[in-house]
Amino acid sequence: MAKIGYARVSTKDQNLDLQLAELEKAGCEKVYSEHKSGVKARLELAEAIKYLRKGDILVVYKFDRLGRSLSDLLNIISELHEKGVSIQSLKDNIDTSSTSGKLMMHIFASLAEFERDLIVERTQAGRKAAMAKGKKMGRPKLKRHTKAKATVSLYKNGMTIDEIQKQLGIKSKSSIYRFLRIEGIEPTRKPHICKKK
Repeated sequence: MAKIGYARVSTKDQNLDLQLAELEKAGCEKVYSEHKSGVKARLELAEAIKYLRKGDILVVYKFDRLGRSLSDLLNIISELHEKGVSIQSLKDNIDTSSTSGKLMMHIFASLAEFERDLIVERTQAGRKAAMAKGKKMGRPKLKRHTKAKATVSLYKNGMTIDEIQKQLGIKSKSSIYRFLRIEGIEPTRKPHICKKK
């Protein structure tokens, strides 16, 4: 069984010293640390999770150093528990290997689920209210004839089928071929070359 530490600060101005000192005092034999915002990829955390083995304990100064939100924290804890790894938060005084620590995690999980349900409920209520006022939901779509004209124009300017598909956000190549045929053009895989009169 090994104690592995993880420390994180959100900005370059913040200092890791306090977290590192506490993790060392807690008996961590290896510590992963990073200066990253919770929104960006946390490469050191990924390395720590990869390093941990069954029976190990991941030690953090506070749970907010581990997850960017309650649901994110619970996902990380769940992933570690599947590996047989416990988590200890020094400042929160919670150890997920203990009975009381497991109880706290169940309470956190219930709160996260409650939070998700509230968000869904509010989103649906907002959508219904907007639709009742006549607002159309979703991204406005280009009309089919507009896309057909744009397809032909790009094809005549020498764009390939792949380039046109990407440029106009058309899901299938068959739609592009159909648009071109509507305009009397028999498409090929090669870029269209305008013949000089």
